[in-house]
Amino acid sequence: MNFRRSWISRSTRFLILISSICLPIIAEAEDSPANSRKPASDADLKYWLENMVWHHRFSTAEVREATGLTELEIAAALRKFDIRPETKPQRKPDAPLLVLPYPGGRHPRIGFLDGAVDPQRETKFSVFAPWDDKSYVVADIPEALWSNLGLTYLAHTHVPTIWTKQKTELERLEWTRKPGEVLECRRKLPNGIVFEARIVPRRDAVRMELQLTNGTDETLSDLRVQNCVMLKGADGFNQQTNDNKRFAKPYVAVHSAEGNRWIITAWSPCDRPWANPPCPCLHSDPKFPDCPPGKTERLQGWLSFYDGTEIQTELDRIEATGWQKERP
Repeated sequence: MNFRRSWISRSTRFLILISSICLPIIAEAEDSPANSRKPASDADLKYWLENMVWHHRFSTAEVREATGLTELEIAAALRKFDIRPETKPQRKPDAPLLVLPYPGGRHPRIGFLDGAVDPQRETKFSVFAPWDDKSYVVADIPEALWSNLGLTYLAHTHVPTIWTKQKTELERLEWTRKPGEVLECRRKLPNGIVFEARIVPRRDAVRMELQLTNGTDETLSDLRVQNCVMLKGADGFNQQTNDNKRFAKPYVAVHSAEGNRWIITAWSPCDRPWANPPCPCLHSDPKFPDCPPGKTERLQGWLSFYDGTEIQTELDRIEATGWQKERP
């Protein structure tokens, strides 16, 4: 009888020990971050790990937030694909500006976070500075779309849209990666409105186009768009102030702390140039013309970097390129 009790006691202690080791791993595997997206294949996993570790310099915790993978799975995948800072390839000097889909996992704002809960990554892409491959801006195209119907689309959770009021959940999408590092994304809303974004990197600038097709039976009006360029990841440009910004419709620009470098964005036709210091971010928000049923309207966008102090001369140069009338 004493032997049996002793055996039960030892067995119980063993089970408790095993549980203390295994339960945290089981809990970690089951408790994926709510806004994470697991890669669909090995090729997908490799692409996103290169994106996050090589370029965005994510920590393991941030990779986990973006992918929902456990720390053990992340470590194993990094070993498998040999993804380390040291294995990052060098870009060619004549390559276009580096543009990558933003992976999520790290909030692209510094402040006003309650105004952008669970930011969705299918509208966001990063553009890396030509003078510093660690610095980047995150563009949100579109961040929001209004119409005579109300707030018709929002790329995060904040104020109610016409869909959240109807308890209609929109599907998650991804950027389609095209040759030449071009990014495209197309979303069809439940009422038939379709908007498409096309992002084309070049050596001197990133050209953007936003297209809207009216698939409803009524003319759409008051088609205001909010396009955001967030500066959190741009070293020297992310002070939470508007004192370092210049507004010259349609251009909105921010200079570095030293005043010798600039980041410039613009959309045409521009409805409202502004900036939000807490984020901090730049806006050259455009507006579509009224759009009858079955018709398509387009907006043109620009994002570039300028190394110098003659900002007005640079804006005049950009204007002379005729980008507002040229589709990317």
